[in-house]
Amino acid sequence: MPLLVLLHGCKQTAKEFATGTQMNRLAEQHAWLVLYPEQSTHANPSRCWNWFRPSDQQRQSGEPALLAELTQAVATQYPVQRQCIFVAGLSAGAAMAVILGQTYPDWFAAVGAHSGLPYAAAHDIPSALVAMKGRTLLGRPHFPGTADDPRRPATQALPTIVFHGGRDRTVRPSNGAGIVFQAQHAHAQQNARLGHPALRERTEQGQSADGKSYTRTCYLDAQGQVQIESWTLHEGAHAWSGGDPAGSFTDPGGPNASAEMLRFFLSHSART
Repeated sequence: MPLLVLLHGCKQTAKEFATGTQMNRLAEQHAWLVLYPEQSTHANPSRCWNWFRPSDQQRQSGEPALLAELTQAVATQYPVQRQCIFVAGLSAGAAMAVILGQTYPDWFAAVGAHSGLPYAAAHDIPSALVAMKGRTLLGRPHFPGTADDPRRPATQALPTIVFHGGRDRTVRPSNGAGIVFQAQHAHAQQNARLGHPALRERTEQGQSADGKSYTRTCYLDAQGQVQIESWTLHEGAHAWSGGDPAGSFTDPGGPNASAEMLRFFLSHSART
């Protein structure tokens, strides 16, 4: 079976996140396994994944290594389809999901980020707080790991789906755009190296069943496969879109992020 590793946000437990996303219900329908790691309050008092520490942004180091080892253990113990392991998260969990995609691309086939931040967006708590506001310490927006910052390149061209609220005041929308920008840059480098054509862009406007508007932008390869998908939730705040209010940090009226992420992952599992 495919395996989805789902990483909660700050001030959440794994159980709250499972309830809010309702991913277990979808996993039952599609015969998937879902793994919900939970951050310890000893590692972070607010249960945040420590995405902002350089030691937790590298392969074989810190939390990425622990999460990769946990994923490997589950994939060994249960009947997991090795080429169909995916990772997604909310907020700090989304930032860590992006890190796992960059540091363990041999383990994760695609990444989902809801209200998250780009790879290596910060190096300590002060820079993390600045990055969350969509700025740098120099006062200008910039997306680490791309052409303007070669120190920490985001080089892994993994399929990526991004959700971000246009009214998110906790992690500003420019961070979602930064994840997309990094993914575009990595895919462009890969395509140039392989002699493949550039991704082509397609944008559509829509509304959820509750009337909340969104913009969905897809970046397709030459075969028509969506490699990058970006959802801008124009009225969305810092919350899981379409989530169950019985959980925490959910926006029940938005498009169903859980269903859309699983659809995106399913489209890539069919081709692995």
